[in-house]
Amino acid sequence: MTQVGVALFFTTSAVMRAEKLLQREGIPVRLIPTPRMLSSDCGIAVRFDEEHRERVVALLQQAGVESAGIHLVEDTDL
Repeated sequence: MTQVGVALFFTTSAVMRAEKLLQREGIPVRLIPTPRMLSSDCGIAVRFDEEHRERVVALLQQAGVESAGIHLVEDTDL
């Protein structure tokens, strides 16, 4: 099974900032509803390929975009 990364955020504005930042850096992302098995204050999450996890974490930190967590989940769970 394939794992994918899911980044959770506290606010919609943080989701939008993260999406723009990651796309600008060449990381393919997709906005998705926050998976039920993960909790978040925001109903939207950013999905990305598992191979980009470390870069996603680093870029968000450098840009000061606060996340509510970065998780790896089975692609079939989304």
